Amino acid sequence: MNTEFIVMLGGIAYGAVLLCVAFARNRFTEALRIDALIVPHPSEATRMLNPVIGLALIGYQAWLLLK
Repeated sequence: MNTEFIVMLGGIAYGAVLLCVAFARNRFTEALRIDALIVPHPSEATRMLNPVIGLALIGYQAWLLLK
């Protein structure tokens, strides 16, 4: 396996974690929320950015794998 393939699999895995953030609330998922990095004051309303970004990340990485 080359490095590019491993990075793509990591991106897909992180996208899956972002999808889980919408449903699971624990220390692991709270630490990986991307809305906490983007939005100055993250809240429950901004939590729904995570699945959208996660799906986009999974789709992009899958497209790169199939390209």
